[in-house]
Amino acid sequence: MPVAAHIPIASSGSFLITPNVGLMIWVLVVFIVVFLVLRKWVFPLIGQALDARALTISSDIDAAEKLRIDADAVLAEYRQRLVEARAQADEIISRARVAGDAHQKEAIETARAERERLLEQTRRDVEAETRRAIDEIRSEVAALTVLATEKVTRKVLTGEDHKRLVEEALRELDFSALGGGDN
Repeated sequence: MPVAAHIPIASSGSFLITPNVGLMIWVLVVFIVVFLVLRKWVFPLIGQALDARALTISSDIDAAEKLRIDADAVLAEYRQRLVEARAQADEIISRARVAGDAHQKEAIETARAERERLLEQTRRDVEAETRRAIDEIRSEVAALTVLATEKVTRKVLTGEDHKRLVEEALRELDFSALGGGDN
């Protein structure tokens, strides 16, 4: 047991708990040296990297904001052009309607004028045909009158007799009913 008497209690595995001044000084010296090295060479590099990253992020944010503003401007311009295009389309449609209405009215007026012209031509043709038919009837009546007179009187009449008899027969006939009141 004498060996166990020589082992200090601190060596039983709890050296971290018991303070050792020499070890503390060395840890402090190493800490200060590492801190100074880090401060001299590493911290400035880390700071520069963080500053560069901050500048990059800031410039990216500014670029994104500028792109958003540009996109808003383009969107506003697009909307304005869309409104203008709709207005132009509405104007074109209204002009087409007006032109269509005008064309329809013109076609109706042309058809009406053509109808009136055809009706007038038909009236003139009917009147001319009626006059021609009346003239034929007059000449037939005159010929029949002369024949009837010759048969009744059993003699040949002279030109003067023919004329007088035809005029008398024509006066007795009512041609106004045939001609629609024209004669």
